[in-house]
Amino acid sequence: MTTKRLVILQIVLLLGLSCVYVLPARPNSQPSGVELKLPTLVGDWFGKESEITEKEHQVLGPETEFARKLYTNKWGDEIFVSIVLAGQDMNTSIHRPERCLPAQGWIIADSRVVDVPLDDGATLKITRLHDMRPIHTTNGGSVNLYNLNYYWFVGYNDITPSHITRNFYDIRDRLLKGYNQRWAYVTVAATVTKGFKENGKSEEEIDAMIREFVKNLAPKIHKPSVKYG
Repeated sequence: MTTKRLVILQIVLLLGLSCVYVLPARPNSQPSGVELKLPTLVGDWFGKESEITEKEHQVLGPETEFARKLYTNKWGDEIFVSIVLAGQDMNTSIHRPERCLPAQGWIIADSRVVDVPLDDGATLKITRLHDMRPIHTTNGGSVNLYNLNYYWFVGYNDITPSHITRNFYDIRDRLLKGYNQRWAYVTVAATVTKGFKENGKSEEEIDAMIREFVKNLAPKIHKPSVKYG
């Protein structure tokens, strides 16, 4: 490394470390931009409350709040929806599903950002995970079970599919505005049922089903303060 590059690197590191001293120790917190109450009806879907485990309360911290429902339609399809609203300790309350899914036995086969057009002309950008997990069959073999998991982060104003971008917004708000947004992350997931149940749905059908569901759900849970990119 040349002397010039070394000097530049040292300056960047010093500037980054200095930010720690100018961040407010406990900045004012803006309210959440998401309703922490999932609707009972979303289009043709009916939702029932789903359990929040004691382990989740312990791991994510006492100030973390939840809303969770399992939605079903008249054909017996299921969509799982969860909202996790951060407490004051953002390091424990908010994390990407990429951290917890492997602990549940899922292998993330693909991750990408997709656009979901909403009826008002806005576009919601969300992360789409394609997960798989081997399950044992009765004859001693195994087959792969596939799942689609969509998620995004919602602050008071900002909305993003990216954990990195959310962290950038936190630093920006603390430095320039003297507050932080109280973030939540929303998860919408469904299992690919083709081959596992009669008239099961393929990945493409599950994908279309979730996107249509998200299009109907988002306006019901996002507050007017939220601004789409």
